[in-house]
Amino acid sequence: MPHLPVDCIVCGTCTADILVKPVALSAPIGGGRLFHVDPIDVTTGGIVCNSGIAMRRLGMRVAAAAIVGDDVWGGVVRRHLDAEGVATQAVEAHPTLATSSTAVLIDPGGERSFAHHVGVCGALDAAYLRRQEAHFAQARFALVGYFGLLPALEPTIGEAVAFLRGLGCQVALETGGSGGALAAIAPGLPHVDLYVPSLDEAVHQTGLADPRAIIDCYRTHGAGGIVGVKLGSRGTLLSPRAGEFLEIPCIPAPGPVADTTGAGDSLLAGLITGILRGMPLDQAGRLGAATAACCVTGVGATAGLRSFDETMRLV
Repeated sequence: MPHLPVDCIVCGTCTADILVKPVALSAPIGGGRLFHVDPIDVTTGGIVCNSGIAMRRLGMRVAAAAIVGDDVWGGVVRRHLDAEGVATQAVEAHPTLATSSTAVLIDPGGERSFAHHVGVCGALDAAYLRRQEAHFAQARFALVGYFGLLPALEPTIGEAVAFLRGLGCQVALETGGSGGALAAIAPGLPHVDLYVPSLDEAVHQTGLADPRAIIDCYRTHGAGGIVGVKLGSRGTLLSPRAGEFLEIPCIPAPGPVADTTGAGDSLLAGLITGILRGMPLDQAGRLGAATAACCVTGVGATAGLRSFDETMRLV
């Protein structure tokens, strides 16, 4: 790959996250009652913050490309990214729309539910990509997400990804929410270098349950790059090319599991880092698994992340 100022620019959803734990999610919440929780924390979320900070911790040169509101939460997002060393020159402030925000309710076992306000992320569109063309042109890789939560960008996803590829970036797409419809994402698949949705999102898109059949389905819709499916505790299935599959095992967490928020974004960050470092795909996949294993040891999407050397010890 060419030597450029930025290894990866992460574009799309970024949020202010309000973390509330423990919350017994198996029972209804409400009824006008008061219930006690641990100290409530405020951090950041969304792929721009989650994957961007994870790659920065792994030693990559990272830039953020996003829109926030001209509000308190927008300031929280900017300060957090700046503190982590993620470049924020391509982060725009919208004069009227609110920063995306999420209340993350975490049960005692680490599982979480989200109360989410899309806010200004819903306004990120192809015109934004064109405004930030100079920043994308300085990056070796562009990670764009979450598909399914970017309503203004998704109708032109094929053109958007082709535009980024034309600037010299390799491009990865990531899904969120339900993952959106297969018909909506299909125009982008022929232009994407990396696409690894979660199993739930992939099942929603394709109607298929078998991971290999899911990957084959994406291939029939033009996906020619690396395709895979994140399988949670079963690991990750990756396909470097049609008919070839690599089973990447899940790596045990190096400590008690505190919160699974951001594990999928961290896996993707480690995988892309490995690819950018020139690792064989199976080793890059294991770096992704190790990054996710570190992630779940901290509350929130970034508190448990470690340096490249520390993460590689798990690999």
